[in-house]
Amino acid sequence: MNRTRIVRWLRVLLPLLALAMLSVLFLFSRGSETGSRIPYATVDAEAMARNPRLVAPEYAGVTDDGARLTLRAAEAAPDGEGGGGTARDLRLDWQRPDGLRADLTAPRARLADGTIRLDGGVRMTTSSGWAMDAQAVEAATDRSRIAARDGVVADAPFGSVSARRMELVPGDSGASILNFSGDVRLIYRP
Repeated sequence: MNRTRIVRWLRVLLPLLALAMLSVLFLFSRGSETGSRIPYATVDAEAMARNPRLVAPEYAGVTDDGARLTLRAAEAAPDGEGGGGTARDLRLDWQRPDGLRADLTAPRARLADGTIRLDGGVRMTTSSGWAMDAQAVEAATDRSRIAARDGVVADAPFGSVSARRMELVPGDSGASILNFSGDVRLIYRP
């Protein structure tokens, strides 16, 4: 009998004791000393809606003749004309099936009609040891073709070359050809 009486009292007292402990915890708890822990971006939402853009976009594709393109930018935005866009701080990785690779960097680019036009001072390096600087370079997205029309200065493994135009295209044998034209000046260093 004694045991039954203790169990009955404990069934009433233990839940009341637990309820009292929880009440004390909530009554004497401190308020939050820090502000909101969710970081909010400090951007103008209306300006973002008026001028839509992508941050850190990446595009990858393969041309009809097998060259692989990977295009990365810090920011890209569509132009008002539709069907094209602009990008800034651009990097283009281009690789031909014959193994030739070209890496291009530029501060600005415009994308339209299957052509990527890099400008603002373009730096191009190739896996064959060439390093070229040009004001503007165009790269086709449908075939293997990179061209500069506004002058180019190149450091080659054998010296330096300057010309008005440069074109990197596949040749008849399938290997890539780097063609300079227009007031070509070659300084050979054996």
